[in-house]
Amino acid sequence: MENPVAKTTLKNGIRIVTKAMPHASSVSMGVWVNVGARDESVPESGLSHFIEHMIFKGTQRRSAFQIAKEFDAIGGQTNAFTTMENTCYYARVIDSQMETMVDILSDIFVNSVFDPGEIDRERPVILQEIGMVEDSPDEYIHMLSGHNFWGENSLGRSILGTPENIARFDALTIKNFFRRLYQPDRIVISAAGKLDHNHLVALIEPVFETIEPRDGFPQRITPAGCSVVNLNHRNLEQMHICLSAPGLSVTNPRRYACSLLNTIMGGNMSSRLFQEIRERRGLAYSVYSFLSSHVDTGMFGFYMGVDPKQARETTRLVLAEIEKIKNEPVELSELKAAMEYTKGSLLLASESADNQMVRSAQNEIHFGDDITLQTIIDKIEAVTTDEIRNLSNELFNRAEMTLTLLGPVDEDQKTFEEILYQH
Repeated sequence: MENPVAKTTLKNGIRIVTKAMPHASSVSMGVWVNVGARDESVPESGLSHFIEHMIFKGTQRRSAFQIAKEFDAIGGQTNAFTTMENTCYYARVIDSQMETMVDILSDIFVNSVFDPGEIDRERPVILQEIGMVEDSPDEYIHMLSGHNFWGENSLGRSILGTPENIARFDALTIKNFFRRLYQPDRIVISAAGKLDHNHLVALIEPVFETIEPRDGFPQRITPAGCSVVNLNHRNLEQMHICLSAPGLSVTNPRRYACSLLNTIMGGNMSSRLFQEIRERRGLAYSVYSFLSSHVDTGMFGFYMGVDPKQARETTRLVLAEIEKIKNEPVELSELKAAMEYTKGSLLLASESADNQMVRSAQNEIHFGDDITLQTIIDKIEAVTTDEIRNLSNELFNRAEMTLTLLGPVDEDQKTFEEILYQH
């Protein structure tokens, strides 16, 4: 029986959720903000990620070096990440160093100064990060695919922003965005490990209650999704291919069936795509399916990196597997195997304080409550073969798919349009 998640809401609306793990020897804590790249306007694109970097660059009490040195001195691990809808600042330490960790995380979140000199020093770092993604075709293809599928909606932009935006962001722009969007009712502090909930709240409350509520959070616009074939020529050894189809939102009741569908199609080594494309035919080293879910919409994707001469055949094979799962019932044994894989992954992840911290935060942000592991397992075990087939037919409509290729493209666009749309 897992320990329940404890929750406290501060006077200004900030929520604190904790998961006690008495047998752990560490504490993982994350300050989550329900703000991400999709909440930016075009001129603001990249600000959320820029702020993620700048949070660690100095406060009224600590310099950037002091922040790094103090974390290192307690053997702590700290980092941050930005997604389309969230930004998270997190750390993990042994339980005896929890108070120091809370003090540092609280200080950098509430008292960051966004010094102009530090901004100028960090600017080229972010520009290098943008360049690094563009130099990594197996990453860059996903960015291209997202833009093709979501179009001009903010979900179709890069989380990193554009070089032009990064070059002109100044301290005032960053501070104004931070103050306007980092609102208390969008902040969740999550912790898991060897901890006491009330003690942690007592440490957090005095600092975080100083954040004042504000109005004016931008409305998130749900994109319709696009259907396009997009070829991007680059002199590479491989052809990188992404096929995108509509998916489900992170809160959709059918998300459990969608997760199992992903596992069956390309989520592990026994999946259909891995077995057909890699094991039986030897066409790709890397081939998989993936889910990209947001609060109001989602994308179901397929990726493969192949010899350019095999791009057409591989694309046809993936589409054939899609048609197969739409038209032929999934064997009960295959569904059961996907269930066991998914349940096993969940249970193994539950032993990690970091994963428990993340799960508690996401449940609070998306549902306002905890969803127990047992509840999730029950929902997974309730999925039927009919649900898998019905969901496949709903999501995998070729007229709503996007096909993106990156590499030494020799064929014209019409060739791949005929493959996708079966002209």
